[in-house]
Amino acid sequence: MKDPRVDKVVVHMGVGESGQHLVDAEGILSTITGQGVVRCYSRRTMPSFGIKKHEPIGCKVTLRGKNAEDFLSTSINIIEKKLSASQFDNDGNVAFGIEEHTDFPGMRYDPNIGIFGMDINVIVNRPGYRVKKRRASKHKISSSHKITKDDSISFFKEKYAVEVV
Repeated sequence: MKDPRVDKVVVHMGVGESGQHLVDAEGILSTITGQGVVRCYSRRTMPSFGIKKHEPIGCKVTLRGKNAEDFLSTSINIIEKKLSASQFDNDGNVAFGIEEHTDFPGMRYDPNIGIFGMDINVIVNRPGYRVKKRRASKHKISSSHKITKDDSISFFKEKYAVEVV
């Protein structure tokens, strides 16, 4: 009951502009993950970056279950099984980046598209966390059941053989 598990993996590409560049990023992300892509929109206008409010500027995919674990193991192998302790937050979640999409197996460099990087966020929880998020009769998770940074680090060391620097 207290064993940590990967709840979901969110893969995000922040392109910073709409148009063909964003469409290319969506295609790459759907090819890598094998799942549909959701667009992310800007929240406010930023004239210095040339971004308008509600303009599509990125895309993301949420992976759960076996897809999440398979993608996570591939991603960890790409970063050579090394994570920094600062990449873990106090709730046990971890975030890291991959600089080039061409590092994934089966992906090649296309000069018409270019190279895209991505952010990978891993949400770790324990069985029983649904009590916190369900619609009816919500309750708080006790502090003894919450995942700490150290719990998450030991989970990644055991399951994925990650070296935390």
